[in-house]
Order: sequence, then structure tokens, then C-alpha cells
Amino acid sequence: MSGHTASPRHTRGAGGRSITLALLMLSPHAIAAYATPVAPSPDPQPAIRTGADHPQHPAGTPAVMAGKAETVVVIGHKGAPDIRRFALPQTTAGIDRQKISATINIVDTEDALRYMPSLFLRKRSNGDTQATLETRTWGVNSSARSLVYVDDAPISALISNNNTNGAPRWGMVAPEQIERVDMLYGPFAAQYPGNSMGGVVLITTRMPDHFTATLKQTGSVQTYGAYKTHGNYGSSNSAVTLGDRLGRLSWLFSANREESLSEPLFYVTASSMPTGTTGGIASQSKTGSTADVMGAGGLQHSTMDNLTLRLNYDFTDWLHLNYMVGLWNNQTRARAQTYLTTQAGTPTFGGVSGFANDTYTYNEEHLMNTVALKTSTKGHWDGEAIFTDYDYLQDMQRNPAGVTGNTGFTPGGYITRMDGSGWTTADIKGIWRPTGAGGAHELSFGAHRDQYDLRNPTYNTDNWRSSPATGNGTLYASGRGRTTTYALWAQEAWKFAPRLSLTIGGRLEFWRASDGFNLAGKVATRQPPEHATNFSPKATLAWQINRRWDAKISFGEAWRYPTVAELYQIVATGGTYAVPNANLKPEQVFSGEVMIERHTRNGSLRLSLFQENTRNALISQSTLINSIYTTTVQNVTAIRNRGVEFVAERHNVLFPGFDLSNSVTYVDSRILSDPGFDSATGTVATGKHVPYVPDWRDTFQATWHATPRLDLSAALRYQGRMYSTLDNTDRVGHVFGAFDKFLVVDVHAHWRVHGPLTLDAGIDNINNARYYEYHPFPMRSYVADLKASF
Repeated sequence: MSGHTASPRHTRGAGGRSITLALLMLSPHAIAAYATPVAPSPDPQPAIRTGADHPQHPAGTPAVMAGKAETVVVIGHKGAPDIRRFALPQTTAGIDRQKISATINIVDTEDALRYMPSLFLRKRSNGDTQATLETRTWGVNSSARSLVYVDDAPISALISNNNTNGAPRWGMVAPEQIERVDMLYGPFAAQYPGNSMGGVVLITTRMPDHFTATLKQTGSVQTYGAYKTHGNYGSSNSAVTLGDRLGRLSWLFSANREESLSEPLFYVTASSMPTGTTGGIASQSKTGSTADVMGAGGLQHSTMDNLTLRLNYDFTDWLHLNYMVGLWNNQTRARAQTYLTTQAGTPTFGGVSGFANDTYTYNEEHLMNTVALKTSTKGHWDGEAIFTDYDYLQDMQRNPAGVTGNTGFTPGGYITRMDGSGWTTADIKGIWRPTGAGGAHELSFGAHRDQYDLRNPTYNTDNWRSSPATGNGTLYASGRGRTTTYALWAQEAWKFAPRLSLTIGGRLEFWRASDGFNLAGKVATRQPPEHATNFSPKATLAWQINRRWDAKISFGEAWRYPTVAELYQIVATGGTYAVPNANLKPEQVFSGEVMIERHTRNGSLRLSLFQENTRNALISQSTLINSIYTTTVQNVTAIRNRGVEFVAERHNVLFPGFDLSNSVTYVDSRILSDPGFDSATGTVATGKHVPYVPDWRDTFQATWHATPRLDLSAALRYQGRMYSTLDNTDRVGHVFGAFDKFLVVDVHAHWRVHGPLTLDAGIDNINNARYYEYHPFPMRSYVADLKASF
């Protein structure tokens, strides 16, 4: 065993604690407020107010602090513009720019989602290029089971469904550009493809109406210690944002440079100690086999640059042209640290090839262009057209083929490239309001096309550090192919009674995978084309019981097609190995939700019951082969994820300016049928938990607006145990490759110093929990930033 033992905080279930936290949010006054009928307000649409409406109080300060008695409506309940524009029926949660600043230690854009209900952000370190989302019903390895949009343009990398190159392209929006973030739960809107099964994230950016500029410097340092690796790993982020409005043209430019050092992302393991060495640590793999720790790998030094420009031109009051261009560059160098020494005390790799796998360089440069033409007549007709192009201009990883005596590497190695890969998307949408805005009928409809191209050769090279991009000109492995999807969709929102509305819709999709080719060793295979045509119905019945209570029942069918990488990509370098499967079938999802929600002047309560049944679920498996975790994908006949989500939010609890929120999610995940599962140990998959789906998740947050200039916040994040194998045999925790339960506590202070200056400081994982989600995750991290806004 590794010697890691779980502390008491890791051994308790979340259920009792979650209920206690939720009840603590309701003071005696709050309970009375929920129990006592409230007289209807004479204003059916009270004005949205924030501290920005009061010059003496900064944005985000509750209006009650200013001594006002007006009704305050939380902006998050309104949601992103698209939610209202297309009458999207999903259950939503949101956060705006003011709350992000006041409550979150934000270094990278994806940090804004950290405390949203039922979400877990897989971010291994600051500057991580592989930050993926775990949603209500799907785990962290399901990047293609959720969608992320920035101002209606997709930044989800649906080229893959994994924790590596499948991560959303967060760098195409800077933290200072964010106006708000909304999460839509479930595949219940016809305008989104089946990838929305886990949910849809809508990031809305701000556009200035006068000159604006921000200068921001962020620094962080992590104190990490595990096995024989101990040290401080820091990051530095310098950001500039400029914008203005010149007549009909508004623009916003952002430049970010982030340099970061990561904790080990891998540990080098072997099935036995190398002969003639000392220093290795006896340990196990997640399934209990011998996996002695020889050293650490993937200690990354990364420098990342992001440049984005957003333009908006108003031809008229109702016709607008938007354009965005983003350039993202990343230079990474990863090294390995050996724990082994010879009998004479000299450091050595002991002939363990894992040290070569976890040593690499990675150079990336990606370009994204988006253009959108939209109308906003708010009359009988509106429409929009959105086109996106994403190009891998350069994408190349180099690593040695093996190790030599002591701590040397072979000069030969591999060069893996993905330049030439990328995708294009096109969406044409329309809205028809036959009885005008706010009428009984609203029909939205559209057409969609996307194309994802994979070009992924791996070349042999005689000099892995400095050879030409094609190495010695010979291929070690290769994968390439293309997927194309066409879709037509329509949705009708019908208010058939004063308090009842029915939203029905459907999506017809035509999918094709083609030009598939694989080369493994000397075996070349041209893969046969695949195609599918599917229709997905949707329906949501909403009932506004009264001014305080809302209820909703939703159903949606969805088809999630295999990504081009799942079908054709061979990953054979670095610390990750993956084997494609060109015979995968689309997965079919049947999703349902029953939701009831109550709003008060100072908060809300929501209870959601949800269930998702999936046929031919595309499940990836990570198996330890020759001390290297190798990933494969297969169709699992039938699985079911069902559970309950409780979300509570209360402002001005006990005293003005003190806010509490708590979200608790429980999921019972089961494999209903998997007759094709083949286990060498005779175990079965049927009846076991679905891989990568945790049972409990709990996020608790407390914020005190101590003064008009100072916000203090603390948050607790808990996630229960999950499995990563179909037969749930990975029962060993706190080792590399395991998926541990964890409890971490974060604190944050936001101080408006004077005039344009603000200072933020905080600590993530202040309790210094040590846990693995396959990779080691950050330990106690200190974060601070100074920003000047003009």
C-alpha cells in the first residue's frame, strides 16, 4: 500500500451533512417567511436591481444594505439572453460577473463554474488545458456529453470525448470578458444536439458602451507533498482588457499570458522494483494489483497566451453583426522525477520506461473565427445565422521512446501531431411570434451543420528533441477521419392557459462518419463509413402555481454520436494511451425531470427529480497494461442514472448582507445490461455502478458583504466515491489512477481598495485534502490578484 490513509473527513457520507446545511440556511425568520402566505406585489414584474443602481454601493451589493425596502430579484433567475429569446424550457442556474468577483478565486475562465449546482470542474492546476466538466448525470471523462457556448458560438471540442483534447476551449474567452454564466440541465431544447444530455453552459460576454480598460495581475502558489515529491508550484497571470463604442461599432480586446508550474500529473509505476535499486515505494493500482511507485512525472512548465477580439456593429436598432477572433498558444515542457537510486546512491530510472512516457514537450497554436448576424425586432419575426471555424494551426507533442542508463533518455522517440484537425459549424435560426411578443404561441426553428476533422499521425524520430516535424519520415501510428452532421429542428412554446405552458419540439439529424484510416505498427486499415438518421422528440409542461411556486415536468430523447476521436484516434505517446473503435454505435438517451421551485423576496428553493436511461452508452475504460493506463471505448447495452437535486439560496440570513447557498445531488447509477463485457477475472458489469458517476455531490457557500467595499466568502465542496471500471473492481483509493471522494474548503476576500483598484485574495483547499481523480489534484493553494478598472 502507498501508506496514504483516509482522514475522518473522507469517510463520512454526504447525506446527513447536506440536509443539515440546507436546514441551517433557514433561520426562524426564514422558515416563517416560507410558511406564511405573502401578499401579491402590485408590480407583476419587479425591476431587477443590484448595487450598481446605487452609486454609493458597488455592483453586486444587496440593495437591502442601502436601506431600501424594494423587492430584489436575483439576476440569475433571468438567465442568459438566449434562454429568454428562444423560450428554452430547461431548469437553469446562473451566476453573474459581480458574484464571480465577490466569491470565487478566479484565475482561468472555467473557474467561474466551480460552485454551480451538480457541477464538478476537473481542473488539475492553474493553466490546465484539459479542464472538463462533470455534470448531473455524467462524469469527468464525458466532454462530449455537455456543451459550452460563448455568445451562441460553441467552444466545446466535440472532436473528442475525453479528458485530454476533448476539453472546451476556455481560452477563447477571458475572465474579464464574462458578464454571466448559465447552466441548462438536460436535453430538453430542440435547438441543441444530443451532446446536451449532460447540460448546456452559456457564457455571455459584456460589450462596452463607453471606453473601458482593465489591468489585472494574478498570482498563485500551491504547497504540494506526496510520496517523495514536495514543493511549491506557482502560476502568474497577466491580463489586459480594452474596449470602447464608436458610434455603431463596439469592440472588446483581451490579452492574457499565464505561466504555470504543475504538481505531478502522473506517477511512474512498475509491477516490481528494478534490480539493484533502492528508493521505490511499494504501492498498488486502483484495482489492487502491484503498482510500485518509482517516481513522479508530468511536472509541467507551461506558458499560455490568449488573444481575443470581439466586434459588434449595429446596422440598425434591430440588425446586428458580431465577429470574434481568438488565437491561443501554449508551450509546455514536462519532466520526470525519479525516486530510485543505485546501490552507490546515484539517481537512476532503473530502466522503467514510464519515465520516458511522462517526459515530453507540447506546442499548440489554435485559431477560432466566429461571425453572427442577428435581428432583435421583438416583433413577429426574428432570426440569426452563426458560423464558427476552429483550426489547429500547430499541435505537436514530442517524447522519447525509452530510457537509458541512470537518468538518460534514448535519442529516438515519437512526434505526435494534430495540426490540420479542427471543425466548422453553421446554424440558421428563426423565431415566429404569430400573435406578437409575449403572445400565446412562439415557434422557433432552425438548421444546423457541423464537420469535425481528425489528422493525427505519430512519426518515428531519431532525435525527439529537435528533429523536423515529420521525424525521420516514417509513421509509428496514425489515425484520421471525419464526422459530419446535418440537422433540422423546430420548437413551439404554447401558453394555453394563464398559468400553463407547453413546449414541444423535435430534432431530425443525419450523421455520417467517413474517410476513416488507422495505422498501428505496419498494419493499415481503411475503416468503412458509418451513418445514422434519427429523430429526437422533446416536451416540457410548465405550471406557474402562483407567484411563489413553479412546477415543471420535462422529457427529451437525444442521440449522441461517436466523436471522430473515439472512432479513429490512436494515442501512443506521453502519459496517455488510447485505442479507437471504428464500429461504435450512437448512444440513445431518454431523459426526464420533475421540478418544483419556490421563490421569495430573498431566496429560492428548488427540488428536481431526474432520470436518464441510455442505450448503447459509449463508455471508456482505463486498464493498466505494462504499467501504462490504456483507454478503450465500447458500447454498453443499457445504463440508468437517476437521482435528486436540491438547491437552496437565501440572502440576508440572520442579518443584512449575509448570504447562504447549498446544492445537494444524489445519483443512483446502474448498468442495466452489458452482456458483451469480458473480464479475465470472471466479474460481471450488469448491476454495477456506471463508471465515473459519483453518488453524492454537495456545494455549500456562505458570503458576507461585510461593508460596501468588502466581501468575504467561504465554500465547501464534497464529492463521493466513484468507480472507473465497468465491474467496479477499482476499490483501492488514494493511489494514482483512482477516483477518490473528497472534501475541500475554499475562502475568498474581495476588497474594493480605492477608485479603480480592487484586491482579491483567497485559499483553495484550505484543509489541504489530498485526493486523486485519476491524476493527483491540487493541495492547499494561495491566490491573489490586483486589478485596476477604468
